[in-house]
Amino acid sequence: MSSSSLPELWLRGVAANPAAPSEVLLRLLAPQARAAWTVLCGERALPPEVVEAVLAHPERPVRRAFARNRHAAPAQRGRLADDPDSLVRADLAAGPRPRLGVAEPLPDDVLEALLTARDDDWPEQRLTADEIKQELASSGQIPQSFRRAMVQHPNPELRAQATSLWLWLTPAQHETLLADPAPAVSEAARKSSRNLDPAAMEADLPERDCHYRALLLVNYAVSQAVAERCLAQGRGLWALAANRHTPGNVVARLARDPDPKVRERVAARADLDPALLAVLAEDTDETVRTRARLQPLPRTWPQRAALDRVVGHTSECVGPVGEMFLEPETSWYEACAVSEEPLLRRVAATCAWLSGELVRGLASDLDPQVRHLLALNHPLAPSAIVLDAFVSVPRHRPYLLTLTRLPRTGLGHLLDHADADVRALAAADSSLAEPPVRLLADPEPGVRRAAAANPLLPLALVSSLLEDPELAEAAAANPSLPVARLHELLDRGGLPATAP
Repeated sequence: MSSSSLPELWLRGVAANPAAPSEVLLRLLAPQARAAWTVLCGERALPPEVVEAVLAHPERPVRRAFARNRHAAPAQRGRLADDPDSLVRADLAAGPRPRLGVAEPLPDDVLEALLTARDDDWPEQRLTADEIKQELASSGQIPQSFRRAMVQHPNPELRAQATSLWLWLTPAQHETLLADPAPAVSEAARKSSRNLDPAAMEADLPERDCHYRALLLVNYAVSQAVAERCLAQGRGLWALAANRHTPGNVVARLARDPDPKVRERVAARADLDPALLAVLAEDTDETVRTRARLQPLPRTWPQRAALDRVVGHTSECVGPVGEMFLEPETSWYEACAVSEEPLLRRVAATCAWLSGELVRGLASDLDPQVRHLLALNHPLAPSAIVLDAFVSVPRHRPYLLTLTRLPRTGLGHLLDHADADVRALAAADSSLAEPPVRLLADPEPGVRRAAAANPLLPLALVSSLLEDPELAEAAAANPSLPVARLHELLDRGGLPATAP
């Protein structure tokens, strides 16, 4: 039984009610409805007039909840970029919660405002501008197109920040940034250029094992002396095997390392000598052989990155394409889609740009992981395989529930499914042949709540459930309740008769 009072449960339920009109939702912005603010402002889509009221609301929790609202358009949330409260701006920068799938990018002007903000823009703040920028950097809300454009951005602050992308920029871009007329940009470029200086990496490399040491060994230019020391000590060899800047003679020695994980990393490289690849293709370890044979030469490093996101991590792979600074060509994914190798078809299934014809082929693939990855990543994935993914891959159900392509009707055959999450999805189906009254007694609370919110229930039954502490909130969210009844529930909750 819920510890909340019935009026609080009604307020939260009405806040979630998809049929509640603006006049009802606006009343919930009153201070007396504080218990419903998280649901109202952070967990549902809102009509335009309610959005305006939320953005102008004097209470920080209202604006913070909206800043994290994954149902709000980025342009709407982005209007909080100049909010006077640093916690609100930080929530905007951190992105929607929960973090499911790929975050929608914020508009360019919002990104520029957050990335170039200064502490003296807002005195006496709880979080600094740099802390907010750090939240934004890891939020997934900066599209790679914006990052690439930063190199030539009119704002020198953004050009200076673009130097952090040094490893992915071209030599011509390096030269342009080093010669930038703004001293802050050219100095930042000079510091970043150390990333590709083997002597600088050798000087900076800490002796003790730590995250920074691993970062340098995986990404930065490697001197022969550093590589020899790692080989002699048997340390950091996986990192060297993965690093595209590792000297070729060291790569050849790593291909003979006793550790198959090191050899597998070598087998995945895009710069392998054909003779060395042939040796690894006959390796005694199956994982090494598979990776060596998976993709013939020539290869590219972005292709390796795309493969790495799937091989061994299929269950975690939602939306990899577009997250990489340098992406493989769509034509490569198209070739993968018709490959006889299931791992390559799984990679193809993560590409949201495949044509409808290729999608149809992958949707009927014999490999269930291909179908599931397609359901998770492609906007044209058939509803049948999206539903199958929901049933078969519990880990991704929260994300799948956000997709419009997940069927919400025609689910009567799942009402008696052994999995409670699947029964709950079916219990909410408004197209059932009869109201899901029996599921109000289901052993799982989530199923009972889904049934209580189903608009097929008789109105008299919904009214009785409003007095049940366990199901009152779900019943108040039932879209069959008349608007007058919603107002009545707010009246009984002590809310003012008009919006604040």
